[in-house]
Amino acid sequence: MKSFSSIIVLLIVLTSCSKDNNDANNTSQNNLVIKFKFDPTQERLNNLGQPANIASGNAAQSPSFAKMSANYIEFAQTATTLLGEGEIIFNGEETEAGGSKAIDFQKAKFAGNNEMFITIPLNEVSVGNYKWVRVSLAYQEGNIDFLLNGTNFNGTLASFVGYNNYITSFDLNGSSIVVNENKKQGFWAFESLGFSSSGQAPEGATTVPNPLFNTSPIPQGSCVVTGEFENGLLISGNETEDVEVILSFSVNNSFEWIEVNADGKFEPNAGEMLVDMGLRGLIPIVN
Repeated sequence: MKSFSSIIVLLIVLTSCSKDNNDANNTSQNNLVIKFKFDPTQERLNNLGQPANIASGNAAQSPSFAKMSANYIEFAQTATTLLGEGEIIFNGEETEAGGSKAIDFQKAKFAGNNEMFITIPLNEVSVGNYKWVRVSLAYQEGNIDFLLNGTNFNGTLASFVGYNNYITSFDLNGSSIVVNENKKQGFWAFESLGFSSSGQAPEGATTVPNPLFNTSPIPQGSCVVTGEFENGLLISGNETEDVEVILSFSVNNSFEWIEVNADGKFEPNAGEMLVDMGLRGLIPIVN
């Protein structure tokens, strides 16, 4: 009986120690959580991060985005922190399988509206007070409206906005799009009613808002969108809970085309051509 009692005491002590250790581990495993948000009402900006109207002779619409992918996320301390010199919290997979270095689309991460994109242990993020965030976008997929022979239809647009994209194949609403090569920024595919097509938007047809254009420029042909934290983002190293950052992207009339028939409806059959499919701004929100 004495021996049995000793065993019970030992088990209680071990269980208590195990619980204490688990509690200690849990407090040290707080995360930085990055989420995406797609906002059709957010201000529409140009490449310099200034408010922008739709160009004369053009029309535009706000796509209903299903998902998006980014290849790079960086926090910057100041407006003069150059690209690559801030705190890089995410770098997506890249490959040279298509020749030159490119984003590996087959290994990309995706997130939908109000969904988590990545989670990073906070102890892997350098202590600091960050004012800006830079996000290199890679892929967008969403629905757009178009007019064909007087009838309104809806279709799905996949747009590759990364600097260079190695794509083997991908599924678009059940249609298999086979590529097996690198595609520069502006490659797109479209599916509707069981039919699909693909093409390449003109060079420079992707708006990339960067309000730090004068102090921290980005390379031509990249899609590094820059946004400012309203009150900064402080990482102290003493956090006792997760830190959530919502990256709110403006999709306000982000799909823009040249009008042939001035009716505000996208009519590819009438020769109306896509001129821009870039996002129109970024506001990072600390939740």
